Amino acid sequence: MLVVMKHNASEEQISGVVSTIREMGYDARPIPGGQRTAIGLIGNDGRVDSGRLEGLEGVLEVIPVTHAYKQVSREWKDEDTRVRLPNGTVVGGPDVVVMAGPCAVEGEHQIVDIAHRLREMGATVLRGGAFKPRTSPYSFQGLGEEGLRFLARARDETGMMIVTEALDPDGADLVAEYADIIQIGARNMQNYPLLRRAGRTGKPVLLKRGMAATIEEFLLAAEYLLAEGNENVILCERGVASFAKHTRNLLDLAAIPVVKGLSHLPIIADPSHGTGLRAKVIPMARAAIAAGADGLIIEVHEDPPRAMSDGAQSLYPTQFAEMMAEIGVIARAIGRDVTAPLSVPAPA
Repeated sequence: MLVVMKHNASEEQISGVVSTIREMGYDARPIPGGQRTAIGLIGNDGRVDSGRLEGLEGVLEVIPVTHAYKQVSREWKDEDTRVRLPNGTVVGGPDVVVMAGPCAVEGEHQIVDIAHRLREMGATVLRGGAFKPRTSPYSFQGLGEEGLRFLARARDETGMMIVTEALDPDGADLVAEYADIIQIGARNMQNYPLLRRAGRTGKPVLLKRGMAATIEEFLLAAEYLLAEGNENVILCERGVASFAKHTRNLLDLAAIPVVKGLSHLPIIADPSHGTGLRAKVIPMARAAIAAGADGLIIEVHEDPPRAMSDGAQSLYPTQFAEMMAEIGVIARAIGRDVTAPLSVPAPA
């Protein structure tokens, strides 16, 4: 339930509504807007007396929220959420953000060197897995905390922000010590203890859609993060399971405008996992920007055939440069642009 205040409602009237909601046994969360404040009622069990709220001073109207997800929905907040990162990158604003890097951190020089190249080509966020959830227990599982330290060095040298995956609740705390964005992978989209812990870290969270998740399940997973008080959530369409064999997954580009209609959260696309094939990544990256994605997350490796993880879907740096030029043209055609390249950080 959403209590919409009049545009001239005073702080005292807003506080009065919050106090009344709490007296009724529910939680209340004020949501300041450009012209007026709304107050979200959390924990509605269907027995809320809306008349008690409608009669309070300063209240314009009381709106029932019909979706199972509340804080994620546009009924709760109509303005687009913008996730702001320390290096000036804004996800969900007018500019398209590009996150790029290898699937896995394989060594210090590897991640630092590729970070420098990607920064020069316009990426502002560096991706790289320190912890890798693999289908086979015998596959490379990542370098763990050592990989996080290598990512931190790459950030220090390039100014790029770090996004990397956490696999469990304790791991979320460790990743939060090093990373700027905590990634929740497709396999963990409904790992509710992990979602709650990641939400409580206060760090921005990149939430990938599960391989068989509906849009409603996807948004409900995001609701877990917002329910912990963390509004800095970035959604990611990374492809769903399909009976077809021509790509690794089915990149559901229709999910981008659908989610934008239902939720205020930004959404990016992952054409690397969405296709699993290097030759298909650039065409689907172009399509994702045309569909309205707020950004891309792309796997790039200096030598994909030698990559320890997902080499078949990783772009060569020269291909990444080609992609950046092409998505810039598409972004401008729809009234957007790609985030400006970062300047070189001053020596420490």
